[in-house]
Amino acid sequence: MDYIYYISFYLAVINIVSIVFTVVDKKAAIKRKRRISEKTLILLAALGGGIAMYITMIGISHKTKHKKFMIGVPVVVTIEAMMLITIYNLVKVYA
Repeated sequence: MDYIYYISFYLAVINIVSIVFTVVDKKAAIKRKRRISEKTLILLAALGGGIAMYITMIGISHKTKHKKFMIGVPVVVTIEAMMLITIYNLVKVYA
């Protein structure tokens, strides 16, 4: 079950990256500097950083008026959670 450690490590890293990118984008928005694209932020959420990104967005009041983020990110997180549970159960059954 080494794969669980690799998945956990990956998720920890991608969530930290998502937090950093969200905070950097918020600071850039305040300073009216070059922003991180919405595509990049959505991609980070889709790659597994959605939970941390969503919590961070709410915590720092960033992109909370964008339905794409307030609805889209939780939907992505839900789909990813269902996929991880399914994969875990399949591996457990067939391993």
